[in-house]
Amino acid sequence: MTPRLRWLPAAALVFAAHVPAAAQQSAPAADPAAARVNALADEMVAIFLKRSPEIGTLYGLPGASHEGLTDNSLAAFTAFQRVEDDYRRRVLAVDPAPLRGRPEYVTLAFLREQVESGEQGRVCRGELWNVDQMFGWQVQTPQLAAVQPVGTPDLRRQALARFRLVPRSIDNETASLREGMRLGYTAPKVNVRRVIEQLEMLTSGAPGDSPFASPALRDTSDAFRRQWLALVADSINPAIRRHRDFLANEYLPRARDAIGVSAHANGAACYQARVRSFTTLSDRDPQWIHRTGLAQMEKIQAEMLQIARRSFGTDDVPALLERMRTDTAFTFRSREQILAYVDSAIARSKREMPKWFGRLPQADVVVDPYLPFEERSAAGASYEQPAADGSRPGRYRINLFEPEKQSRAGMESTAFHEAIPGHHLQLALAMERPQAHLVTRMLGNSGFSEGWGLYAERLADEMGLFSGDVDRMGLLSNEALRAARMVVDPGMHVLGWTRRQAVDYMLRHTAEPRTGVDNEVDRYIAWPGQATAYMTGMLEIRRLREMAERELGPRFDIRAFHDRVLEDGTVPLPLLREKIERWIAEEKAKP
Repeated sequence: MTPRLRWLPAAALVFAAHVPAAAQQSAPAADPAAARVNALADEMVAIFLKRSPEIGTLYGLPGASHEGLTDNSLAAFTAFQRVEDDYRRRVLAVDPAPLRGRPEYVTLAFLREQVESGEQGRVCRGELWNVDQMFGWQVQTPQLAAVQPVGTPDLRRQALARFRLVPRSIDNETASLREGMRLGYTAPKVNVRRVIEQLEMLTSGAPGDSPFASPALRDTSDAFRRQWLALVADSINPAIRRHRDFLANEYLPRARDAIGVSAHANGAACYQARVRSFTTLSDRDPQWIHRTGLAQMEKIQAEMLQIARRSFGTDDVPALLERMRTDTAFTFRSREQILAYVDSAIARSKREMPKWFGRLPQADVVVDPYLPFEERSAAGASYEQPAADGSRPGRYRINLFEPEKQSRAGMESTAFHEAIPGHHLQLALAMERPQAHLVTRMLGNSGFSEGWGLYAERLADEMGLFSGDVDRMGLLSNEALRAARMVVDPGMHVLGWTRRQAVDYMLRHTAEPRTGVDNEVDRYIAWPGQATAYMTGMLEIRRLREMAERELGPRFDIRAFHDRVLEDGTVPLPLLREKIERWIAEEKAKP
């Protein structure tokens, strides 16, 4: 699972005077249409950095400023929507046809998807009920602190200037939630309780132990360290406590009991918009998603049965999955054992990559466990891409919470999904395209990204990377998890399922531990539609590969196919389909 940035807007307007030279990505174009697209893309990058200067730090953009925070007030949000409206009209006025086959054709597809899905998503009014234990401000702002540059007088000044704005930003979140309550938009109680728990952990220790303390701990200046820890103790922690008290005393009693987004006005339209924003496909309605999930689950269960009979001497797949969750023969004994298991899987994958891919990333990937305050509510794993300037590797973040309750089944498959040949390969290659416009290196979508991650898990089996049938059951369990997401996500948000129904369905069909299933289901509740992207994207990539194999026969080259899929970054799925169909036609036309 790749994390989203809550600061990324859907569209942009130019503020070129405030943009680092490195972010001005457009090269001289041979015709006016291409020049127009590059200028529009420059505008999008510019507004990202003007509205949300944190992005320059998080992405490691050369020349980026490291001070300033997003103005997350409702007034700023409303003003930005007017900017979006103007920008969207200008993007949609560009005719893509003359650009076909040019890099600007890909860039325009990115821009069009951003502005169209952004407009469709307004119906959700998400700015009014942003209480999210996965990627809320209380998770992402400490992550920003962890990469905030320090070490020189100017960098120290920028860091202090930026994080002095954090209390105001937190208070803006409170104000937005109050307005949401007034208008009838609230987050589900289950997610609010999760966030309250995180906020309590953020302020439970000494300032030097806070996740916000990272800049002080990485700097050699005693004076800066004193200033920074005083900022945490006297300004940031009190603001966190204010927000925590607001959530517990004022918001939680009025938060919605219903878990589905359909409880809101225009909830069904919101769910459809969220599905489109994550998958880039506008024709996937909740019933199609639900039915597809059920059909895929039936196929996966049949494969599980074969392995259960072959290697475990049983026809009872649910009972075998339960054993894999709870039997100490299948679980870990320590955090160190998990780390060693994952390191070994990634090392095997690195050795085999040249046989399956023509182009490999320069950036390395490292295993980086979640911080203690994140563990209880975090997913099992996630990935954070490397810095654009090469200063940071990719990070495979893994949850080591309660290792004795974590099954070996699925651990290798998840590593292949998040690291290699999954997200690290895909996102590092996307970033390492200096000739491509920055907007196509920064932006993406879950349909392609998570679809590739899930495709990579099955590919890892083709590559011979799994240790044995326990791990292959983990592969199938991971696929079953994604099929289950297709079933339970629209089930909860549109079709009337309860949280208990969703939990029971996932426990019955996957090897996920109970704690993991609880976290997963609560994530789907907080993040409508995203969970549908994995299986949707994987099915499309697999369909395109099968079509290429069928059409090209013995001329099919798996390395060339993979390079074509990944060469333009995390593209919208309709563009990927068009691109692979054109590649097949070109290959067939060769003598």
